[in-house]
Amino acid sequence: MTLALLIEWAIKSVVIFLIIVAGFAYLTYFERRVLARIQVRIGPNRAGPWGLLQPVADGIKLIFNEELIPAKADRVLFILAPVITVLPALIILAVVPLGPNLTFFGKEYSLGLASNVNVGVLYILAVASIAVYGIVIAGWASANKYALMGGIRSSAQMVSYELALGLSVIGPILLANSMSIDAIVSDQRGLWYIVLQPVGFLIFFIASIAEVNRSPFDMPEAEQELTAGYHVEYSGMKFALFFMAEYGKMIAVAFIGATLFLGGYQGPFVEVVPWLGPIYLFIKVLFILFLMVWLRATLPRFRYDRLMAFGWKILLPVALINVLVTAVLIVVFGG
Repeated sequence: MTLALLIEWAIKSVVIFLIIVAGFAYLTYFERRVLARIQVRIGPNRAGPWGLLQPVADGIKLIFNEELIPAKADRVLFILAPVITVLPALIILAVVPLGPNLTFFGKEYSLGLASNVNVGVLYILAVASIAVYGIVIAGWASANKYALMGGIRSSAQMVSYELALGLSVIGPILLANSMSIDAIVSDQRGLWYIVLQPVGFLIFFIASIAEVNRSPFDMPEAEQELTAGYHVEYSGMKFALFFMAEYGKMIAVAFIGATLFLGGYQGPFVEVVPWLGPIYLFIKVLFILFLMVWLRATLPRFRYDRLMAFGWKILLPVALINVLVTAVLIVVFGG
């Protein structure tokens, strides 16, 4: 392992980290602006020109907020839970290619940390399943029955919808005949998989929203019943870490969805002008994020029993049927 390779990995890691952190800050601004436009109001407009410094103001406020720990809480786990929750959002994009390979000074570089890993899809599914532990630990360590119920709800919900989420990505794997994210993106050069897998994309999108506890699937933090759920006892930067995890996972889900079903960085003239690749990917990610915000503004929160019934009785069987039909068609028509 050479020094140049270590420097390259360090730079890529910092870039991916900054994408998540800056994305978290300005995704909150984007969401509030879109919700304001949908609801015919103004939205944040005081901090900085057009309200662009509102995320900075929110960050400063959270940094100086007093951090409280309940007297009966498990201090070690209470502090560790937000870190465990936010880590998957920071590392899950390691296998996602952000653009085609670029050449600098006669050497070719990939726009991704480890996008050529041959089990990239498995890595994504494995990392995505870690976040539930942080939420459950937060609920248990808070020594609060409402927080505990929020953690239990979250674990049941995330485990249930992870099954449909895992099955939804089998379609792209079968079509590309590979678990490598690079191979899946390259195979979509002529036709995006959303055309061949519209049901798979819909299942992925719905299950992903449930995975990140977004409306209308935000039952673990239902204010009417659980007074904010698993993070009710958190304040200051620990509280901010939970929301960083939520918005970071939204960004990660949008990147993964755009990569698996919308062609990733593929688009017109990418072969001629490789720098267009990251721009195309950003536009697709922004489109998926807009859909998530639009849903929050449109749909009411589901009742918990109906949410679980939808996951087990509708989404999971449809995902299984989609995998079966895809496999049969690939065998019949020879891929």
